[in-house]
Amino acid sequence: MSGNAAQWKERAIAEVERSRDELIELCCRLIRFPSENPPGDSTPITQYIADYLQEYGIESEWHEAAPSMWNLIARIGGGDGKKLIYCGHTDVVPAGDRSKWEFDPFAGEVKDGWILGRGASDMKGGLAGLIFAAAVLKRLNVPLPGELCLAIVPDEETGGELGVPWILERGLIQGDGCLIAEPSSPLHPTLGQKGACWFRVTVKGTPAHGSLGPLAGRNAIVDALKAIDRIRTVWNYPVRIPREMEDIIAISKANLQEDGEEQFADVFDHISVNIGTIQGGTKSNVVPDTCAFEVDCRLPFGVTRDEVLGYIRGELNVLGIDYELETFGMKSHANYTDPADPVCRAIVDNISHVTGAGDRAYGVLQWASSDARHFREYNIPVLQYGPAYLPSIHNFNEKVLAEDVIRCAKVYVAAAIDFLYEN
Repeated sequence: MSGNAAQWKERAIAEVERSRDELIELCCRLIRFPSENPPGDSTPITQYIADYLQEYGIESEWHEAAPSMWNLIARIGGGDGKKLIYCGHTDVVPAGDRSKWEFDPFAGEVKDGWILGRGASDMKGGLAGLIFAAAVLKRLNVPLPGELCLAIVPDEETGGELGVPWILERGLIQGDGCLIAEPSSPLHPTLGQKGACWFRVTVKGTPAHGSLGPLAGRNAIVDALKAIDRIRTVWNYPVRIPREMEDIIAISKANLQEDGEEQFADVFDHISVNIGTIQGGTKSNVVPDTCAFEVDCRLPFGVTRDEVLGYIRGELNVLGIDYELETFGMKSHANYTDPADPVCRAIVDNISHVTGAGDRAYGVLQWASSDARHFREYNIPVLQYGPAYLPSIHNFNEKVLAEDVIRCAKVYVAAAIDFLYEN
């Protein structure tokens, strides 16, 4: 990188620090929009973001994927240089039972250094950082030799079909690299994700008067419980980890151990299985004729969805039950970006630069799935890095440290300059 680019990078980092109160207020304002999905109306928050960008002379394109589901695309820089995408989603999971919150989930308040509210960690803290990074680069008039594109999508929490894949399928964005501001640990962006296999099992029984159970009818709930027991054995399915993934899996496991979460280390080479919902029966005095449940499996490297579904059908078939299995929602195989890719280096190098962490900053795998898989399907290298208090994600009393939001914004401005100035 040229000396001039290095100077711009330091100016941009300093500008984030100087304007930290503005960044925190932006994050709080985003939280105050109750952009729960479902139901999924992104219009108010998208309008606010477009207006904020317009204040700095950044024009936005609006693309409606479905009623009130808006994808916002904004660009700065240009020319014949590289293209970098910064991506974030505006939707949040529902707040749920308000009585279990210690504060209003949409108050967007700061208390004792914490930004409070639904979406603070997932991912309005990161989204604010991306938007602010673009605004800082624009108002400093940094002469970017390439293009920075903000892709702000409305639909990630329900599977994301109206967000990232929708805009990629239509060719609305292109990039040589991408950063998604999803939650991560402070020093370890996520370079890869497990695959996903969601499916629904519907078990059929025979109704009868409840007073005759179990002598009359066939209880669909009882059969469903048998099915669940067999499905849960998929955790022990023998997975053959590809040799090229062994090192990064070992690094990811070691990172969990360093964080005191060694009990989760096996998730990287096992098929996780969660029975997320179950519904069956009509009354306590009726033998139920139907029971349906939904399952979320996340797939490590070395196993395919077809293998998993084949194993599960085999386990269910030996039970002699009447069932139907259908897939829905998230569908993907494990995927990752090479740590040596320029976009990964730009982020990791600037985590080290901003935090002074040196070689303690490095990429790891994520045990969940995300929008990153869609970018990789279009051969766009991608990684994830964002501010978060991980235990609060999708939980009551969600929060994020204000300092973490500021740190990430500094990394975002610095990485954009490094990536776009690199030949």
